[in-house]
Amino acid sequence: MTAIGEMSAVSRSRLSPEGQGRLGAGENPAKRDQILDGAKKVFAANGFDGASMNDITKAAGVSKGTIYVYFNNKEELFAGLIQRERERIFDAVSSILVDDKPLELVLFDFGMMFGRHMTNPNTVRSLRMVLGVIDDMPEVANMFLNCGPTRGAYRLKDYLATRAAKGELVLDDPLLAARQFADLCTAGLFKPCLFNECGQPEDSEIERTVRSAIRVFMKAYAA
Repeated sequence: MTAIGEMSAVSRSRLSPEGQGRLGAGENPAKRDQILDGAKKVFAANGFDGASMNDITKAAGVSKGTIYVYFNNKEELFAGLIQRERERIFDAVSSILVDDKPLELVLFDFGMMFGRHMTNPNTVRSLRMVLGVIDDMPEVANMFLNCGPTRGAYRLKDYLATRAAKGELVLDDPLLAARQFADLCTAGLFKPCLFNECGQPEDSEIERTVRSAIRVFMKAYAA
C-alpha cells in the first residue's frame, strides 16, 4: 500500500507567460475538494471496501487522469477526507475556545459542537469504516482519531490550562481534564449512535447532556 503523505496546506501558483496566475497540476484546491466530495458520497454509499476509483471518478465528475494527479489510490482519498475534516474541526474548536468569554459559556459552546459532531451520521459512518479497516490500515485509524477526539482534546487542554493559570480552575493534569469533559459531553449519546441503537439525538438532548457535563466538571475542577 502506498504510504499516505500529508496534504499541502497551501497551494502554490505559477505564472503563465502572459502573467496570468495558473495553478499547477494537483494544486487546485477547488478541484481537490470536488474529488473529495465525490469520494465522500461513494464511501458513504458503498463503504471503504466496496468503493472503487471508477465509482469515485464518476461521482466527482472528473476524468481518471485528473483524479490520479491528486490521489494515487482510494487509501489516499480516504486519508484526504480525514485530513480535510481535521482542519475544519480544528478551525471550529479554535473559534470557540477564546479567553474573552465566561468559562462556562465557552465549555457549553464546545460541548454542543463536540456532541453534535460525534453523533452526526457522517461522523458515525466514517468511524465504522475506520474500524473496518483498522487492521490493514492502522495509520488511517490513527489519523481519524487525531482528526477529531484527540486533536480537539489537546486544543481544549491548552484552553483549560490558560484558565487555570488565571485561577479559575485547579488542574493537576489539563489533558486528562479535557478528555474527561469531552467524554462527559457525549455520555449516553455516542455509543447508541455508533451501534445503531438510535439516530442523531435532538439538540435538546445534547444540551441536557452538555449542561450536566459542565456541572460535573466544575464540581471537580473549579477553583
